[in-house]
Amino acid sequence: MAGKKVKDIVAAELEGFLSENGYELYNVEFVKEGRDWFLRVYIDLPDPDEYVGTEDCEKVSRYLSEVLDEKDPIAQNYYLEVSSPGMDRALIRDEDYDRYAGREVEVSLYSAINGRKKLEGTLKGLEGDEIVITDDSGEIRLPREKVAKTKLAVIF
Repeated sequence: MAGKKVKDIVAAELEGFLSENGYELYNVEFVKEGRDWFLRVYIDLPDPDEYVGTEDCEKVSRYLSEVLDEKDPIAQNYYLEVSSPGMDRALIRDEDYDRYAGREVEVSLYSAINGRKKLEGTLKGLEGDEIVITDDSGEIRLPREKVAKTKLAVIF
């Protein structure tokens, strides 16, 4: 296991536990901030209309902490954080674009297209290498390599 990336190690250790308990792995980050390392694990539920609660995060955190303490696969000292991706979650994987088609999204671009670096609209999905949204002006096709971030819009 020493040759694997931390993300791969964590994903492998969590796979069975998450599946048995009705969760999905949304994302894993292992980042250095200042002098400290953080292992951030984001869990989700299969139903896009249900949300992860603090009890869910505690359950996964206890399990993962125990497994990582026992196997000790990460050389650095780190802080473990388990959380939900949140209501304004970033769409990371291709499946996220399918899962949240029909929802309102906010798209940030690396450089302006037609004078705009931020767009809002209804997500249609991915088509090839393009993210497709619609707004009042119609359909907008955005080359994926020009998109810095796509996240769900929070509407109250």
